Amino acid sequence: MSRLSGRTALVTGSTSNIGRAMAVAFAAEGAHVIVSGRDDGRGATVVAEIRDHGGRADYVHADLDGSAQAARALAATATELLGGRIDILVNNAGIFPPSTTETADEDMFDRVYRVNVKAPFFLTQAIAPAMAQSGGGVIINLGSWVARLSVPVGALYASTKGATETLTRAWAAEFGPRGVRVNAISPGVVRPAADEPAAAAMMAGTPSGRVGTPEEIAAAAVYLASDEASFVHGSVIDVDGGRTGVAVLAGTASPR
Repeated sequence: MSRLSGRTALVTGSTSNIGRAMAVAFAAEGAHVIVSGRDDGRGATVVAEIRDHGGRADYVHADLDGSAQAARALAATATELLGGRIDILVNNAGIFPPSTTETADEDMFDRVYRVNVKAPFFLTQAIAPAMAQSGGGVIINLGSWVARLSVPVGALYASTKGATETLTRAWAAEFGPRGVRVNAISPGVVRPAADEPAAAAMMAGTPSGRVGTPEEIAAAAVYLASDEASFVHGSVIDVDGGRTGVAVLAGTASPR
């Protein structure tokens, strides 16, 4: 038996990168997966990849603009396609404008908070109670290492991921006693960000000495979604090559 055999899963922002890797990994472990996002072509490609390997997947177009209406619409469509229930929800969709505090305007601020905070909030609002009523479920949020180890660019984005980690603990307290486990993954620098000049520098001197892959984040998501993590509630798991947990000293960069 696969670890997620018979389960159903909705992964937001799963047409590329980390979200795609999680959808593929869940399907490989036996889950029926809803791939969702705004790019219908890429969504169809992910679904085809999963089906070609014997998995079950469907695509739902979703523009999570932060409104409760958009969240409820996605929840309803996904629930119907999955046979009446969602066992696993991954709040992965997010945007990262490379702005500074001085260059972020009000429109950017509102857009980032709508997508990164309001959308997962209202999607959880739409799905978690139904999970509890049906006997339980799992919610996995995507945080970020920059929520706790700050860099000079992206204060706006970092603040939304700090909110996500806070919501993870609050939802664990709220829904855990009703059978819904809520946890988060905090990825480090992950490909394709590795193609950016600063990526290698940000990981220099860490225990891993390299950037991560989407598949390594997906492996942690499979664990959290499975019964192996039945005693894990309200945790933020760092999958970042040691970036936030280990001091990096000048002049000690790894030769790898």
